[in-house]
Amino acid sequence: MITATGLQLRAGSRILLDDTTLRVQPGDRIGLVGRNGAGKTTTLKVLAGEGEPYAGEVTLSGELGYLPQDPREGDLSVLAKDRVLSARGLDKILRDMEKAQTAMAELVDDRERDKAVRKYGRLEERFSSLGGYAAESEAARICANLGLEERILGQQLATLSGGQRRRVELARILFAASEAGAGGKSGTMLLLDEPTNHLDADSISWLRGFLKAHEGGLVVISHDVELLDEVVNKVWFLDATRGELDGYNMNWKRYQEARATDEKRRRRERANAEKKASALQQQAAKLGAKATKAVAAKNMARRAEEMLSNLDEERQADKVAKITFPAPAPCGRTPLTAEGLSKSYGSLEIFTGVDLAIDRGSKVVVLGLNGAGKTTLLRLLGGMEKADTGEVVAGHGLRLGYYAQEHETLDHDASVWENIRHLAPDTGAQELRTLLGSFLFSGEQLDQPAGTLSGGEKTRLALAGLVSSAANVLLLDEPTNNLDPASREQVLDALRSYTGAVVLVTHDPGAVEALEPERVILLPDGTEDHWSEDYLELVQLA
Repeated sequence: MITATGLQLRAGSRILLDDTTLRVQPGDRIGLVGRNGAGKTTTLKVLAGEGEPYAGEVTLSGELGYLPQDPREGDLSVLAKDRVLSARGLDKILRDMEKAQTAMAELVDDRERDKAVRKYGRLEERFSSLGGYAAESEAARICANLGLEERILGQQLATLSGGQRRRVELARILFAASEAGAGGKSGTMLLLDEPTNHLDADSISWLRGFLKAHEGGLVVISHDVELLDEVVNKVWFLDATRGELDGYNMNWKRYQEARATDEKRRRRERANAEKKASALQQQAAKLGAKATKAVAAKNMARRAEEMLSNLDEERQADKVAKITFPAPAPCGRTPLTAEGLSKSYGSLEIFTGVDLAIDRGSKVVVLGLNGAGKTTLLRLLGGMEKADTGEVVAGHGLRLGYYAQEHETLDHDASVWENIRHLAPDTGAQELRTLLGSFLFSGEQLDQPAGTLSGGEKTRLALAGLVSSAANVLLLDEPTNNLDPASREQVLDALRSYTGAVVLVTHDPGAVEALEPERVILLPDGTEDHWSEDYLELVQLA
C-alpha cells in the first residue's frame, strides 16, 4: 500500500499539488489523468520514491514496480534476458549455477569437486524456491507477449533500440508482479507511466488483460483511452490550474460522465451566482449614492462578494500548444538520398541494402515489426548514427529536422531556454520567447532543466525546435507519443498543412491518415511500395 499525507509538489514556484492526501490499496486500479505539464509524471515519481516532495510524506509497504516514462538502465552490457530475470534475483543464481556446473566437470580433486556439487545443490534449491525453470518460462511468455523475441533476449541492452529497452523494463516489472502466476496476484504495487508506448496492437491487448487481472494495486498514466476504459476502477484527475487532485471512485466511462456533469453544474451555478451578484452590485451602487443608505449598500456589496467566493473555483480552459511545422527552405528536386544502407549490432543484422530517395514535398511512412530497424533508419538519415555500408547523400539545399522518440535531440541537463537556443542559434531571442510561449513555455519554466519535464513537455520542446528550423525534410519518430488528445490533434493538423517532405515512423493510424503518404518503406527488407489503405491495418501492428 502507498500512503501520501500533506503532499505538496512544485515545479519551480508553481504548485502542482498542495496539502494532498493520497492512498493506493490492493485492488485499486487508478488512472492518473490531466493535461501535459499538470504534474502526473512528477506525482508518480514521488509515489515511487524516486523523487522528493516539496512537503509531506510518502510511505510504502510491500513490493513496488515502477516504469518511468524514460527508463535508463545503467549497465547496458547486461543481456536483456538477465535484466528481466533480475526482478526475482534469478539471473545471478543461474550464472552461479553455470559456474558450479563448469567446476563439477573440470575439477580433478575429489574434495573440490564434492564441494562444487554441494554448492550447485544449494543454488538449485534456492532457484527452485523462487519458481525455478517455471519462472524462466513465465518470463519468456511475458517477453513474447510484449513483442520481445527470443533473439532479442540474448542481446545486450546496448544493442537494443530505446523502445526495445523500455519493453524489457516493462517485462521485468510484470515478471516480478506475476510471481504467484499469471494475473499478478503477488501483491506488487505497479506504477506505470505510459506503458503502451512502443507496443504493437497485440501487445497492448495482452497488457490490458494482465493489468485488469492484477490484484496488487496499480496507478497508470496513459493516453490510451481503451486501456483506461478496460482496466481502471478509479480515476485521479490532476488539475494544473488549481494544484488539486480530484478523486473519482468509479470506472473510466462513469468518470467521463461524472466530470461532464460536474462541469455543467459548475458553469450553471457560476452563471446564476454572477447574475444575482451583478444585480446586488447594481443595487448597492444606487443606494451608495445616498448617505442614509450607505450601510445597506455595503451589506449588499459584501453579500455579492460572498456569493462569488463560495462557488467552486472555475476551471480555466486548457491551453493548447500552437504547433505549426516550419515553412520549408528552398531545395532541389531530391534533397535526400540513401543508397545501399546496412546496419548491424555485433552479429545481429538489422537491415541491409536499403535504398530510398526523398523528393521535395514527398510523404513517406516507414513500416516494420518492432526491432525491424525503423528508428535506426531514421537515425542514419539524420546523421545520428553511421551505416555499416552505403551512404546518405544530401541534395541541394537540404535542411533536416529530426524528432527523436527518446528525445535524444534535447540536452537533459540544459534548461528549456538553452535547448531552444542550441536548436535555433540563428533566431532572435524575442522570436524564440514568442515561439516558446506558443508551445506553453514561459516565465521561470524557461530555466527548468529539460530532464525534469514530463514526456509531453519534452515532446513540445523538441517540436518547438523543429518549428524554428526551416527544415525541408522532417524525420519524425513517433511524434504523437506522450501527448494529450488536444496536443495530439495540433500535431496532426501540423502534419496536414506542412508542405515539405516527411519520413514518418509511427504506431498511430491517425498520424498516417493526417500525413496522406504517397509511399511506404517496409523493413527489414527495404521494399518500397505506393501507399494504399491496405497498409493502414499494419500501422498499429508494426
